[in-house]
Amino acid sequence: MKTLSLLSLLLTMAWVLIPGFGHPASTATTGQEILNEIQKRYEGTNDFEANFVQEYIGKVMKRPQRGEGKVYFKKKGMMRWDYRVPDQKLISNGQTLWFYQAEDKQAFVSEVSKVIREKTPLAFLSGQGELAKDFELLSLNDVSSGKENNAVIELGPKEANSGLSKLTLTVDKKSFLVVQADVFDPLGNVTRTRFSDMKTNVGLQNSFFNFTIPPGTEILKFQEPAAGAAPGGKGPRK
Repeated sequence: MKTLSLLSLLLTMAWVLIPGFGHPASTATTGQEILNEIQKRYEGTNDFEANFVQEYIGKVMKRPQRGEGKVYFKKKGMMRWDYRVPDQKLISNGQTLWFYQAEDKQAFVSEVSKVIREKTPLAFLSGQGELAKDFELLSLNDVSSGKENNAVIELGPKEANSGLSKLTLTVDKKSFLVVQADVFDPLGNVTRTRFSDMKTNVGLQNSFFNFTIPPGTEILKFQEPAAGAAPGGKGPRK
C-alpha cells in the first residue's frame, strides 16, 4: 500500500479539532468571517472524537486507497487514530508519536517536537495555531445541496512546505463544523478525510493517548524528508 509522509497525515489531523457544537449559529458569509468562526470554536473545544473515512487519491492510481476507524483529539497535541481498516494506530501523547502497523509488526516512533514546530500549520495540534496567520485564503465556494448546507474553503500555506501545497475544508455553514479535510501534496495527490458522529468535550483522559508497543514489534525511528523533498519515503502507510 502507498507509503505516505507523516507530515501529510498530521496536516489532515491538525484541522479536525475545529468543531462547532455548543455554540450559537452565525451569519458569517465571507471566507474570512468563516475562518474567524472556525477559530473561535476550535479555541472553545478541549477534546473531540469522531468516526472517519480516509482516502488516498493518487494521480496515477486507478482507484483510491481507503481507511476507516475512529479518531480522538485532546488539546496540547494529543491524538489517537484507531484504524479498523487497515489494522493500524497513530497515537500522540503530546511528546511521543507512535505509528503501529499490526500486520507488519512494526512501530514508527518520533518525538512530536520534531514534527510540530512553531509558526507552522501543525502548531494547531499544540493549541497555538491561528488559521489567518498560517494560511492564505484562496477561495470560498458554496456546495449546499439537499440536506447539506456546506461551504468549501481553499487555503494555501504562507510558508513553503514540502508535504502540502493546498488544503480545503468543507464546513457546515450553520455549526462551522469541519466535516471534511482534503490535503493536497505538491504532486497533486490528495489525502481526504471525512468525519461523522462527532462529539466534543467528552472528558478524554491523558492516559488514553499513551501507547505500549506490543512485544516482538520492530521499532523504527521515523525520518521526515528534507525540505523540498517529495513526500513519501519510509513512514506511515495507508
